[in-house]
Amino acid sequence: MKFVFQSAPRPVDLAPEKWFDWTWQLRSSLKNQADYSTYFQLSTEELNAFAQGSEIFNIRSTPYYASLASKTDVMDPIRRILAPHEKELFDTKQSQLDPLGERKKSNHPVARIVHRYSDRVLFLITDICSVYCRYCTRKHFTGSDQAFIKQDEYAQAINYIKKATGIREVILSGGDPLTVSDAQLERVLTDLRNIDHVEIIRIGTRMPVVAPMRVTDELVKIMKKAKPVFLMTHFNHPRELTAEAAAAVEKFVDNGIPVMNQMVLLNGVNNHAAIVQALSRRLLFLRAKPYYMFQCDPSIGTDYLRTSIEDSLQIQKELWGHLSGLAMPNLSLDIPDGGGKAYYVPQFETEVSRASRKFTGWDGVQSEYINPDASQIIKPADCGLYIEEWNRLKNSKKITQEPLLNHDESL
Repeated sequence: MKFVFQSAPRPVDLAPEKWFDWTWQLRSSLKNQADYSTYFQLSTEELNAFAQGSEIFNIRSTPYYASLASKTDVMDPIRRILAPHEKELFDTKQSQLDPLGERKKSNHPVARIVHRYSDRVLFLITDICSVYCRYCTRKHFTGSDQAFIKQDEYAQAINYIKKATGIREVILSGGDPLTVSDAQLERVLTDLRNIDHVEIIRIGTRMPVVAPMRVTDELVKIMKKAKPVFLMTHFNHPRELTAEAAAAVEKFVDNGIPVMNQMVLLNGVNNHAAIVQALSRRLLFLRAKPYYMFQCDPSIGTDYLRTSIEDSLQIQKELWGHLSGLAMPNLSLDIPDGGGKAYYVPQFETEVSRASRKFTGWDGVQSEYINPDASQIIKPADCGLYIEEWNRLKNSKKITQEPLLNHDESL
């Protein structure tokens, strides 16, 4: 089956060169009640949210992304993502400003760096997003209108990465890293590529979803030059995969930039197996790997958008066996307060012993896996070649803590 992706609706009275200019999309963002009223018939609940604007998370959407949502249906999935709701003012279950524990001293050694895992760091190069999703997990940071990191913070961050020689991977995040200019992004990528121990660069972005015109030939050229760069995008619903978004995804992969998708399971938006499979298959058709299916974090104001773990597990179990492994995203939850990721898979084991394990498969087939004798298990003879590398990776965060207290070096 070949998928057909429809173009996003464009205002007939607007010149195409404006609509397809990503800087125009950002400059023309919807930011207040008057802006949103031009695109939507606002409900009482949405109007109440605007009236309490200082009490809720920042409000913004690109005109392009707003055009994908229903003007009248408040339950439209894309509208639930981009339009504020009065329920954001009332958390009844769990409400955290920093659910990932990123502001903890142990995870936040210098400004703009989050170093939770041994071999990789988050580098927050901007706090701007072109759309402020209502379920945002980084409300403690995002939306303060600092378009690009300050020079002194940038110098400290690069210096930290240079000195922490156990770092193998840098994940550019924010905000949205692709809201910065080409020149600023190229500077970051060049400085990181000049650090010998940095192997992989990831860029986490929602721009292919909310402003796919950002994906220009020049942008791709800059990223390709800094290879290997992985593009981590964030499609949540198949309707977000317009012809423009599909072209943006394919522009990356055609130029050797792998694309991985991270969706968030959202109540009333995509928490159904039919929607997840539709998104996953379309992404895979475009050569983008469905990577994560995240449980929504308990960020402030997100109770009404969170679904239960049981609901998510049921969705995953329905998909299992019917959806290609290539198209199957990993169900994951970030343990609140910075405990890292917990992964879920359907439980097929029915009985466990030292000698064997018994299973009932997704389609009801029952069988047993018999272990070899423990005395027969040997480790590879050449593992010693890699032990030092492995130990250094495991202990890299501890090894590099002491020398990193001096941040006076300039670039």
